[in-house]
Amino acid sequence: MSQEISYTTEEIARLLKISKLKVYDLIKKGELPSYRVGKQMRVDASDLEAYKQHSRSGAAGKHAGPIGGEPVSAPVPAAPSSPAIAQPYHSGTSQSGKSSGRDIVITGQDMSLDILATYLERSQLADRPLRSYAGSLDSLIAMYHGESDIVSTHLLDGDTGEYNIPYIRRLLVGFPYIVVHMLTRSAGFYVQKGNPNGITSWSHLNQEGITLINRERGSGARVLLDEQLRLIGVSPSGLRGYDTVENSHLAVAGRVARGEADVGIGIEKAARVVDGIDFIPLIQERYDLVMLKKPENKAWISSVIEILRSAAFRSELGSIYGYDLSESGNVVYETL
Repeated sequence: MSQEISYTTEEIARLLKISKLKVYDLIKKGELPSYRVGKQMRVDASDLEAYKQHSRSGAAGKHAGPIGGEPVSAPVPAAPSSPAIAQPYHSGTSQSGKSSGRDIVITGQDMSLDILATYLERSQLADRPLRSYAGSLDSLIAMYHGESDIVSTHLLDGDTGEYNIPYIRRLLVGFPYIVVHMLTRSAGFYVQKGNPNGITSWSHLNQEGITLINRERGSGARVLLDEQLRLIGVSPSGLRGYDTVENSHLAVAGRVARGEADVGIGIEKAARVVDGIDFIPLIQERYDLVMLKKPENKAWISSVIEILRSAAFRSELGSIYGYDLSESGNVVYETL
């Protein structure tokens, strides 16, 4: 292969048939050499071929699974009891704890994370922010496996009415972490214009003839739906369209607007973008960031909190409809 050919992380993921998070994991462990072109990571074709040959020979050890698949020794935990995360990036840190140029993977789907990444890019840190897109629960699992550094989460615990902390405590047992509030936003139903079916509560989803469009497993919207159905005693199997999923709020709203479903769950912001639907608000959800408290993370954790509290960041997010930023940057929870 020519050294002039290079691939993005997305292309590498498709070629190896692995997740983009796994590609970032290989990069940060130094197993897959990479470099930056602007804000994008690139991998030379020759380095990709060398990695494949190295993996086939078995020399890559426990980090390399069969080519074309995920590692065989990394099951997804439901409630981990013996956490183990990947080793720090090879670039490391100085003895003072100051960052010395590593990639920070920010995982989550809201556009506010893209803006946060831009602010980190402009900061004086040597660390480089990279974006990865996954739902809230999958983001926490990625952090558990050492594949993400900053994760966003909006997961409702139906029994307590509390967002995020119950899930973080269960999943990151034994990890030192800090949870910082980013924003609050309204979540509810997307319905067809004029709400012809009169859908205004969770129990209405069980009406005869109602078709739902759902979100993917692990997303905050899916967890919100499942928790509410559990609380009112409605079986998901009885809902038409429960197993039909889309991977974004906009996609869900679009399916409702086209008449392919009667109702979907999402945030108000998407309803302002998609024509032909109404939004029925049901809950104010808290969108928080989770970061692991390790010495090599100290500098950029401080930067993230400063950015969230800054007037410039709040002003930029404040121009986006539906964000409540009154508590942005507040520390919600912190382990010792």
